[in-house]
Amino acid sequence: MPGSTRARWFAVSVFALASTWNYLDRLILSAAAPRIKAEFHLNNAEFGWLISAFSLAYAAASPLAGWFLDRVGLEAGIMAAVALWSVAAAVCGWTRTFGELLGARVSLGAFESAGVPAAGKLNAIYLEPKNRAIGAAFTQVGLSIGGIAAPLLVAAMPGWRQPFFVCAALGLLWIPAWTATRRRVAPYQAVTPQKHAAGVSMLADRRLLVLAAANIFWMVIYSLWSNWTTIFLTQKYGLSTQAANGYAWFPPLASTLGGFAGGWLSKRAMARGIASVTARNRAILISAIGCLSTVFAPLCPAPLVATAAIACSYFWVTAGSVNLYTIPLDIWGGEQAGSAISALVFAYGLLQTGVSPLIGALVDRFGFQPVCWMAALPPLAGWMLLRRLERGDAVHRAI
Repeated sequence: MPGSTRARWFAVSVFALASTWNYLDRLILSAAAPRIKAEFHLNNAEFGWLISAFSLAYAAASPLAGWFLDRVGLEAGIMAAVALWSVAAAVCGWTRTFGELLGARVSLGAFESAGVPAAGKLNAIYLEPKNRAIGAAFTQVGLSIGGIAAPLLVAAMPGWRQPFFVCAALGLLWIPAWTATRRRVAPYQAVTPQKHAAGVSMLADRRLLVLAAANIFWMVIYSLWSNWTTIFLTQKYGLSTQAANGYAWFPPLASTLGGFAGGWLSKRAMARGIASVTARNRAILISAIGCLSTVFAPLCPAPLVATAAIACSYFWVTAGSVNLYTIPLDIWGGEQAGSAISALVFAYGLLQTGVSPLIGALVDRFGFQPVCWMAALPPLAGWMLLRRLERGDAVHRAI
């Protein structure tokens, strides 16, 4: 049935492929980092600035991307975004100088900033409130597939440029697939384009500022392992790029499981009558405690054991993030979901802009141990901030 729950989950699954291409595009750079560093003669700090170029564009463009999605609607907005970021991915593969690559990454970051707000808006349109954190886990499946595929794709190709062309082709092929899906599946609730999308006016809402600040604390671990896993394995254990990527595909798989675990934790709490934001925040506390496992990765004696520690860290940070990124839907609903979630994307982009060169500099001088301590503790601070949102949550119940 076009409007059945099963059909809507199918639509969510198809949409998750856009998240796959979004993440695959950006992680090709990290998976190919040793090759790129060698070609352009970069140290870790300089490679961190390359990540920052993407992240700064990602942060700067995210408010406009969120406003655009609310203003023109999900369908038109996401198709435009996927087309543009696919072209930008292809340009990354065509570059021949460091300056050209830097510019291409800036373009890619700007266009890909629409991906996470679009996925959140989709969950608000197609899913019941009690299922939205699990819907975010489906988005995380897409991200994790991208994380798994990036090192394997780089390992299978003779150079670092060819994977970008594969990414571009996959993105462009997704557009007609999504068009056919949305025409056949009726949404849970209709959300029309907003003539006066919230945009900048939402900045006056202190709840949005709390969410953005909490996201900065929460996503340090995510930024660490999504960008530095291959370098960690090559530098600490002396592995080649190909050998390191033979391990690096596993933590994103654990991330997928963490997303579903986080969604299950909050759904179970809501089924017991706990208000939605409070339920999600309880899941976030459990996840923050689990994130302390991050400190063990540099202490491991072998790459396989270190990969397992990274996977555990990735599991818990994702279990928390699917709930954190669902709270804006609980508060503002589908009509303003693009603008609300774009604030979290903006915060993450700012975080990654600043933390990437810092991670590189610390690794060059001290190794990964202080970096892992720096990443493990902030999620608890993020949870403490989010407790402020529980005060106005008494009327929200599972539906």
